[in-house]
Amino acid sequence: MSTNTDDAMPLVRRALAHFVARTTDQAAGIMPMPVAAYTDPDRYRHEIDRVFKRQPIALCLSIELPGPGSYVALDLLGVPVLVVRGSDGAVRAFLNVCRHRGAQLCPHGSGSARVFACPYHAWTYDDQGALIGRYRGETFGDVNAAELGLTPLACAERAGLIWGVLTPGVSFGIDDWLEGMLEPLAGLRLDSWQIYTQRDLPGPGWKVALDGYLEVYHHDSVHGRTVGKHTVGNLLVWDTFGPHQRLVFGRRTLGELRDQPESEWEPEQHIRRVHSVFPNLSISGILGDHCLVSQVFPGPTPDTTITRQTVLCATLPETDEEREAADTFSAMTLQAVQDEDYQIGFGIQAAIRSGANTEFLFGRNEPAVQHYHRWVAKLSA
Repeated sequence: MSTNTDDAMPLVRRALAHFVARTTDQAAGIMPMPVAAYTDPDRYRHEIDRVFKRQPIALCLSIELPGPGSYVALDLLGVPVLVVRGSDGAVRAFLNVCRHRGAQLCPHGSGSARVFACPYHAWTYDDQGALIGRYRGETFGDVNAAELGLTPLACAERAGLIWGVLTPGVSFGIDDWLEGMLEPLAGLRLDSWQIYTQRDLPGPGWKVALDGYLEVYHHDSVHGRTVGKHTVGNLLVWDTFGPHQRLVFGRRTLGELRDQPESEWEPEQHIRRVHSVFPNLSISGILGDHCLVSQVFPGPTPDTTITRQTVLCATLPETDEEREAADTFSAMTLQAVQDEDYQIGFGIQAAIRSGANTEFLFGRNEPAVQHYHRWVAKLSA
């Protein structure tokens, strides 16, 4: 599937200049980070509240709610969330909690329903969250049904993603939040893809895991058998849009362009883009007709995460050749993250309290990691 390529030529020019000069985009200087930023439980709880629970995050993909009545029930950072596409086509998010005695309406997963019934006492809600029925309500007593609808969460649909805030009563403007990242995201046309597979991967702590998504410095040493076979290590073209970032890697074929006139370039064949939407969404690996969407959710403690990997295909595979291509891409992304990145990350997590380091260093060639941590500090201040 092709994506918006209007800005591909300037990106590939920048990447080629780095390739020829053996350089990369850089930060102004080296940035130290106290190891306590990765381990202190009080700091962790504060940052999770400020960064993850009071800022918009991507709850799910639009294509996970294909029609009226479709829903996804999730547990995100200990918050039970129900995302529903109503009969009017609009997407809404609620706390997945009955207003009677607090039972969760839907088990985790997805499905389709016109009415959501509490499994405990059979109170029912429509697809817009309104309380519409109570089992033997005449024996319960009078209540104001208008005040007992499901608790809403601010929610918006944009660029093929459903965005929401996990704290009731906190509102947001999605266009303001995405700033200049909206156009690059819209160019991916995520609402036109098909889900091939989804899986949840246990990972190391939130910051250890996210740091690995934000630099290419490690690709040659860690990913030599997977994505490193296709990308040039330590070559980064980097742009920021408020807290969000676009990382562009050079593919191994980039050097071929030195001997070609620009009129013959096919720029998308020689770069790989990673769209990193603060604080936990990464869209990468667009390779032909395949794409990887990663959502990294902090766990209950500073040393745990769950990463939801969604592998997308332009069209669902029908032939053996198409299925083999999708399986190969899926296996490569799983290996790169689970067996390579997170294996290193678990080792970091196991040694982080050893006393070997009081601080970590983010190099000039790791500008995206620096940018991420500065925004964590800014929004949690």
